[in-house]
Order: sequence, then structure tokens, then C-alpha cells
Amino acid sequence: MELIRGLYNLNKKHRGCAVTIGNFDGVHIGHRHLLETVCTYADQQSLRACAVSFEPLPVEYFLPAEKLPHRLSNFREKFTRLKACDLHQLLLLRFNQTLANSSADEFIKKVLIDGLNTKYLLIGDDFRFGKDRTGTFATLQQASEKYGFTLQQAETLSLAGERVSSTRVRNLLSAGELNDAAQLLGRDYSIEGRVEFGQQLGRTIGFPTANIALNGLNPPLRGVFAVTVTGHGDQPLQGIANLGVKPTVKGICLSLEVHLLDYQADLYHQRLRVNFMKKLRDEKKFTSLDELKTAIATDEQNARQWFRKTD
Repeated sequence: MELIRGLYNLNKKHRGCAVTIGNFDGVHIGHRHLLETVCTYADQQSLRACAVSFEPLPVEYFLPAEKLPHRLSNFREKFTRLKACDLHQLLLLRFNQTLANSSADEFIKKVLIDGLNTKYLLIGDDFRFGKDRTGTFATLQQASEKYGFTLQQAETLSLAGERVSSTRVRNLLSAGELNDAAQLLGRDYSIEGRVEFGQQLGRTIGFPTANIALNGLNPPLRGVFAVTVTGHGDQPLQGIANLGVKPTVKGICLSLEVHLLDYQADLYHQRLRVNFMKKLRDEKKFTSLDELKTAIATDEQNARQWFRKTD
């Protein structure tokens, strides 16, 4: 899949497309249903399968930093997941003042027609676009007749009687319902990042940790979890992870720390993927490091018991 950053990087080979548009946060099973449909149509009609997405996400552009919503994945993760869907290209548009002020008709003309020469457009049932979100399916219907492209609105994908959406995934993760979230994602929720230097406090109390760089990601879950870790060695490693602000040691910034069970190695600068398997407890402020050490030992015991049950 080719990444195209901005309309100015489009050229002749990128035009004549089957297109879908969205934020694709988390690339859940609903997103993949859209993408598979686009890829199938593109293959049948000898078109280029193209997804259009945005960075930052529109909601991130309009809200102040202190009110930013949780996000399931950063751009690197989104790109990796989209690439696995066999698209030909991803057109990434920077969501800025110019794009925010573009009318629905301007977006259609500049992006879909002049930019991509769209022949087929598939949108989700909640798609809105253009300044003040005035663009609707009816707007696109008029444009399809004017410019001669095929328009289709995807049917709602439901699971357990509810619509599959990124918001639903976020709510489930926030509530610690990891299994239900995994069903919507089609995989266990995970965070990938490079191991960086931290406070190195864990090793002083007998629980050395790998500090995974979040790079600004604000995921919806918090607490202590049983996890598996991939990216080092041939087999997943078992561990416990704390995702939070470490209130016991007066932490402020969100961090992800992983203690591996029965395994020690120099992991600095390696990229690891942390797969969240089971929530053990909420993050808690303890009165002393000894109390924290006792709690971590209990977490480790509970994680071991859970892994034994699932073996």
C-alpha cells in the first residue's frame, strides 16, 4: 500500500479509484468490512483501491489538548492495519483550517473528482463531511449524478445487537471488558512502542519493567493488566503491565510499564507490542513503596493463575 501525504503528491497513477473515507481509529471489523468491499470492487473493475483518512483526526483539531478524546491507535498503528487490508493506496489529508473550512462541494471536487478521479465511493452509515459536517449521503448522491461515479452506503455491521464502532470499542476498553472489545477489533487490543529509559524504580523493588513509549497516544484503558508481549524472540512473553500515571511515586504523565514473568533481557530501544489480555485491577495510590511492592506481587500471582487457566 502506497502512502500519499496530501493532494499535492497525487499523480496520474493514483487516479481512477474505488474509495472509502474515514478516521479508521482502531481499524475494527466494521472498518475492515468497508475496506474489503472496496478492494473487491476495485479488483473486479480494474480500479485502485483507496482509503482516505485524516491526521490529526477532525475531533482532535477542534478540541483543546486537555479535552482530547481517547484514541485507539496512533497513525503508525493505523497505517500498519490498513496496509494489511490489501489497499493500493492511502491518501492522508492533514486536517487543518483549510480543510475544516472546505464546504462539502469543495471537498468532493478537490479530493474525490480532481484528486482521485473517483469511480466508486463507499461510505459508512454515519459519514458526514465538509464545513460544519453539512455533507450527507444526499449531498453525495447529487455529486454522483453530476460527476458520474457509483455511490454506495454500507449496511450497518452489528455484533450482539449493537452497532460496531470505535466509540463502542473505547467504552468497552475503558470498562475493562477486554474480551468484548477484542471481538469488535477482531484481535486483542494492543499498543506497540519502543522501549525507553524510565525511572528504573521497578528494579529497586524487585520488579524490573520495560517502559513503552506512547508517543502521545491517549488510549482509553487504565489499570493493571495481564499481558503478552511480542517483538522479542520467537514466542510471546507473559507479563503484567501498568498503564497509568503511577500516583504512588507522584507520576504525572501517562506511561506504560511492563514487567515480564520469568524473563530478563536488555530490551532498550526494541519495538515491542503489548497485548492486553485481562484487567487485574484499577491503578491505585499506595502509602509506601513496600505496599506497592506487595500489590505488584499479588498482581503477578493473579496473572500467573489467569495464564495457567488459559493455557
